[in-house]
Formats: sequence, structure tokens, C-alpha cells
Amino acid sequence: MVVTRVRVTRVVRAAVAVCALAAFAGCSDDSPDPDGTTIGVDAMRNALLKAAEVGPTWKTPPESAAPNQLVSICGADTAPAGIPGNPQLVSAPLSDEGTEGVQSLTQHALVYEDAISAATALATLRTIADACPPSVSKPAKTGDRYEPAYTETAATAPLEEGGWIGFVTTRNKQYDKAHAATADVAVAALARGNVVLVDQYAIYRLGKSDASANPQFSADWQKLVGTTLNRVGGQ
Repeated sequence: MVVTRVRVTRVVRAAVAVCALAAFAGCSDDSPDPDGTTIGVDAMRNALLKAAEVGPTWKTPPESAAPNQLVSICGADTAPAGIPGNPQLVSAPLSDEGTEGVQSLTQHALVYEDAISAATALATLRTIADACPPSVSKPAKTGDRYEPAYTETAATAPLEEGGWIGFVTTRNKQYDKAHAATADVAVAALARGNVVLVDQYAIYRLGKSDASANPQFSADWQKLVGTTLNRVGGQ
């Protein structure tokens, strides 16, 4: 498979990483599973990005989420979403950490027995996303998990690409001026046939206090998700 090389803005070590990421795959068939085949666990495992494919400083973190959890869709203090139903789970968390910030990519493929189960699972996750408040402000946390006060905004929009249909929730977190930092997060959930893909891309930048998102943020998460979609389409 040939992938295009695109630039992803690095917040760590004040450098720019060159990432091997493919553009979104095109598909004219609007059905959830255009070729009528069942997508297997191995196909999804092979489709998820590996650290070296994203950038030379990306790694697999030593710790990952609990096996029955996905990621927090709404952010703030909301708990991670539970895994709907009883799918086979394939996960691949990645991170890129440095002195000026952190990037992370959390990938979950939920492989169900049939398309109805996958569609039901996607609807469950969308219900959570639709209930996210548009803005939440939180005071500073103390103790071992200290975090400065912040305001986080969230918005959910439909997402469709290459036969995959779902939604994306994007969030922007602004910390108080005394602790200049921002965080941008995109949680994309898409279903095709018997599979639901849940990808979270997050970028945390130190020393930044502007209200706008990282200018490369939207393009970056779309390319990361799009690479996986393209790989599955080629199975």
C-alpha cells in the first residue's frame, strides 16, 4: 500500500514530524458495507496505525485504558464510554511526548458478529455525544492529579467517508492565563458493516493561550482516521 507523506505539527521538542499518512479513500457506494463482506479482526488489527507509521518519535505507551472502556467523548470530568455490546476488541494506543506538549492517538476497533450490532453500538455512542454540553468550566484540581482551571468546549458533527458512517466530536480546552496551555481533541466513531472504529486524536500544547485550535489539528485527525479507513477498504 502506498501512502502519502504529510506534515503533522509537532509540539514536542519544537520540531515538525513528517508522517506517513494516506489521504481519505473515495467510495461512491453509500451502503454501510459496500462489498457485502464481513470485516475480520485481523483486517482491523492490520489497519490500525503503528507508531513508526505516524512519526519517528511516536511510541506505544506502557499503560493503556481498561479493556472495557473506550475514551471520554464529552471530555471534562466525564468517564470514558463503555464498550457497547460484546464485540471483539482490537486496540492500538500511541503517543508522542516532549517538553513542549503531547500528542496521542487512541485507536479502538470493535468487531461485532453482524452489521445490526455494529449500528446499534454506533447509535449508543452517538447518544452520548449528543448529550455533551457545549461548554464546561472546571476549577483547578489539587493532589496527585493536579490540573489548572479550564474551560472546555465541544461540538459534534456527522462524519461519512468511503462507506463508513458516523460522527466526530471535537473539543478545545483552554486553561487559565496563569497556566498557558491548550488541548484539542477529536473523537471519531464510524461504522461499516460489522465494525465500529473509534479513534481519538489529542494534542496538548504548553505555553499557548489562544482560543483557536491548532491550525493543523483538523487536517491531522482526518488524515490519521482516513489512513485506517483506506486500509480497510483495500482488504
